[in-house]
Amino acid sequence: MAQHVAQPTATTPVVPAKLPLTAIAPWAVFFGILMLVLLYFVGAEQGATSVISGADVHEWVHDGRHLLGFPCH
Repeated sequence: MAQHVAQPTATTPVVPAKLPLTAIAPWAVFFGILMLVLLYFVGAEQGATSVISGADVHEWVHDGRHLLGFPCH
């Protein structure tokens, strides 16, 4: 008993949708600024340029600071 095997058919290539730079730019700027703020709090807050007084921020980001190689002691 012979089995029928389906042959592959030709398909049109998949073309990704074009996303204009004007649609990406605001989000890229937003996330870039957000990352800089986070980098500041992890890397520099509670030092000579402290914006928030006290040690709360330092304690919240202490392990992340060491993980990223920032000294704090």
